[in-house]
Amino acid sequence: MSSTAPSRSAAERIAAFRELHRAGCFVSPNPWDPGSARLLAQLGFKALATTSSGFAWSVGRSDNHVDLDRVLEHFRAMAAEVDLPLSADFEGGFAVEPAAVAVNVARAAETGIAGLSIEDSTGRPEEPLHPFELAVDRIRAARQAIDRIGTGVFLTARTEGFIVGRPDLDETVRRLAAFADAGADCLFAPGIRTEAEIGAVVRAVAPRPVNLLVGGGFISLAQAATLGVRRISVGGALARVAWGAFLDAAGQIASEGTFTGLDGAIPFPRIDRAFAS
Repeated sequence: MSSTAPSRSAAERIAAFRELHRAGCFVSPNPWDPGSARLLAQLGFKALATTSSGFAWSVGRSDNHVDLDRVLEHFRAMAAEVDLPLSADFEGGFAVEPAAVAVNVARAAETGIAGLSIEDSTGRPEEPLHPFELAVDRIRAARQAIDRIGTGVFLTARTEGFIVGRPDLDETVRRLAAFADAGADCLFAPGIRTEAEIGAVVRAVAPRPVNLLVGGGFISLAQAATLGVRRISVGGALARVAWGAFLDAAGQIASEGTFTGLDGAIPFPRIDRAFAS
């Protein structure tokens, strides 16, 4: 099997990523290392997205506990591995103040990625979201940084209320609409699940595209498309599936001294061939 390493330039992949958002609905699954990226590319997906949690677990850290330089190197490695547009989970921009977010976004935009996302969560339980005006200014700064360097990297703005204990649909819609006005190309509210929630977000930011996080069987691609969703990502869910199988099999060995949990493993020739150059 031939290598999936990029034959298109970064600019071509950015243009392709933008085009994918113009109509229809596509899935951009989330690999956590170059190997999982190659396997997903071979399955025929049209774009991929990194996962901060999946990558963090792969290097022995918890989510949001990997430093900026290591994350940027991860983006470079992932973008160099496959010929698909890659959108990067850039967490909160690795800074609080808009000027610092802009500096970091500019660095990320030059790693070969086609897009990146900036979220408004703080990591502080007592105040889980940045104040509204600061959150908007951070997206505006990210937009300006991308425009200054001229790469055209696709900017997704995320509001995290539904996954940090603030599931307020009105506030979610308010923030996403403001992020769109500040220059976000795509809007994202991880944690929304119902038709009413999804429909409200889609309508609030139209005609800007919306990304939907799907970590389980609550919706299908066809149903999401009917609601007006343009892009679906799965976050750390694929990584959790892989880690779950690993822990189940290893746990059986550790606790019982038996090895039947390995019986369902993918055959060696099949997985080895998938990585043949």
